[in-house]
Amino acid sequence: MPQQCEVLELARSSLYYQPAQTDPDDLKLMERLDRLHTDHPFYGSRKLAVALSTPQTPVNRKRVQRLMRLMGLEALYCRPQTTVSNREHKVYPYLLRGVEITRPNQVWSADITYVPMASGFMYLAATIDWFSRFVVSWKLSNTLDGWFCQEMLDEALSRGRPEVFNTDQGVQFTARAWTERVESEGVRVSMDGRGRCLDNVFVERLWRSVKYEYVYPMSPETVRELERGLCEYFGFYNDERVHQSLEYRTPAQVHRLENRRPLGK
Repeated sequence: MPQQCEVLELARSSLYYQPAQTDPDDLKLMERLDRLHTDHPFYGSRKLAVALSTPQTPVNRKRVQRLMRLMGLEALYCRPQTTVSNREHKVYPYLLRGVEITRPNQVWSADITYVPMASGFMYLAATIDWFSRFVVSWKLSNTLDGWFCQEMLDEALSRGRPEVFNTDQGVQFTARAWTERVESEGVRVSMDGRGRCLDNVFVERLWRSVKYEYVYPMSPETVRELERGLCEYFGFYNDERVHQSLEYRTPAQVHRLENRRPLGK
């Protein structure tokens, strides 16, 4: 089956996709929840429940917590102790405390976000270069299984090598398949830890841009439409969208100052 996907230039996530069997009322609430989380990533389940509730349709905290688990959402706040997603997985130290980011490919970061659709939802993973904000690779999946993150990682490493690869402690990134692949390329593994709630801020800003500039206004109805639209959007984001923090240059312009190989989707 993977060979057929390659011949058809079709992602396996598209081939195996089955519409999520989720209650329509939950889907509507999840869309509102995603918008709130994107706007206020520091809101926990208690505040989200209050924000989502109306006098006619109250929303209790347990329901919000259940949907947040399904969506893979967590509030950005400093926890009193480090959270370990899987006790059998090694947790690596945070390597970037006090480090000045001064060049492309010094630090890459990866993260996963929930993407609402007209009926159902998907998950989007991306790798971004901290210095240039360049999106090195991305993948879609209809589940939170780690294989689509592995495919994204392989694609990213085929296009370059960072000095440090930073992630959160999600099970997809603490898995041996991920960490051993990163280390096999001579790249140091770094993981957000205690008090490091904003370490992936560049990826969080990317998610906000993706959702408000493409997902929410376009509201893709099918996986093919979503995949095609994201391909176009990330091309725009890398090659055309200027950033004030980059002195009104594009991520591609800054990234390719030290990278002459063509990158991007």
